[in-house]
Amino acid sequence: MRAVLTGLVAWASLVAGSCGATAWAGPDAGSGAPDALSLGAPAAVAPGVGYRECSLKGGHGPAHGHLLTVDLREKRVSVDLLYPGVVGARESVSRLADRRGAVGGVNGDFFNIAEEQHPGVEATGAPVGPAVAGGRALKSAVPDGQRFGPAMPRGVTTEDVLAVGTDRVARLDRLRFEGVVRSGDDELELSGFNQYALPVGGVGAYTPDWGTASRLRATCGTDTDRGAPCSRTTLEVTVRDGRVAAVSRRPGKGAIPRGSVVLLGRDGGARDLSRLEVGDRVEVSKRLRSREGAVSFALGGFPILRDGRALGGLDAATAAVRTAAGVADHGRRLYLLALDGRAEYRAGLTLAELAAAMRKLGAVDAFNLDGGGSSTLVTRGSGGRAAVRNHPSGGAERAVPNGIGVFVK
Repeated sequence: MRAVLTGLVAWASLVAGSCGATAWAGPDAGSGAPDALSLGAPAAVAPGVGYRECSLKGGHGPAHGHLLTVDLREKRVSVDLLYPGVVGARESVSRLADRRGAVGGVNGDFFNIAEEQHPGVEATGAPVGPAVAGGRALKSAVPDGQRFGPAMPRGVTTEDVLAVGTDRVARLDRLRFEGVVRSGDDELELSGFNQYALPVGGVGAYTPDWGTASRLRATCGTDTDRGAPCSRTTLEVTVRDGRVAAVSRRPGKGAIPRGSVVLLGRDGGARDLSRLEVGDRVEVSKRLRSREGAVSFALGGFPILRDGRALGGLDAATAAVRTAAGVADHGRRLYLLALDGRAEYRAGLTLAELAAAMRKLGAVDAFNLDGGGSSTLVTRGSGGRAAVRNHPSGGAERAVPNGIGVFVK
């Protein structure tokens, strides 16, 4: 039986055993793998959590990485979502980590960063994929055609997540939204939950977890074209304490009071909602269904490595600064990697090279997160505050909607 490894010495020996060689060799050679990988000396961040730097040589030039290793077999260690308290808001990773007292963290999902194709429509800052914090579902995934970020590999959807179960085991998973609105004998299926884009003809539910961002963006674009015009036919119904309290023809903004749910429909969904009138009794039910079991933490992105094999269709031509998470030791170990954005390393890695790098670091499964100016890795500094370990490519931290936080009791 494999012994449980705790502390810096055990962590250092495990990583050295999995990737101590500086030259890349074996089955990855010639298949999109960086030409070389070397690791710096390990440093302890906290019991069960270690940090080190690594250097890689990709096809577009040298890259430099910053790596957190998280041992989930250490009972004092946990992983949870870092976010600003609501879905439609952004903050830097270091501030998010400081607020929650995390000992380390990286940035998370891709997000609704800009709206150049929809003049007058505000970007929400909300992430693309599902999100779960502390076992509580915060949002579901936007349609695949409405996402931001690089092209996904074959067979992947915006519902794919990196998750940690209530059993403390990390895994790749998929979270599908299920929701229903009932009023008397009438029943209407929901197609979205706290997301910046709704399917055409759909109805979405928005709760206080959404925040104050305008809900107008949710009615823009189509399931296959993010830049398509906004819907002309919309309807918003506010349900308060189980009854319809207000009806509006336009999507609103501002905080949603506790005890309230806003139902927003576009096109056919708006016509379906028009059956509701002020005073009607309404019941709204919603949940995220996991393929693998109960989830305590989850966030979106997309898988690039599964069961030790790179997914088909990964981009092997476009290099960029990137962030990724890897799963090893049957879900008991996480690798969190953020590349450096300094000028000499800004070429970064292709997605194919990133998948190969995560495999060489010891990951069996790996998940790509937002990159470029968002790529950030922090650890708790000596003054009790989070210190940014990499150099964000924009010259300073970018505000992001969420991230992965590492906590030690």
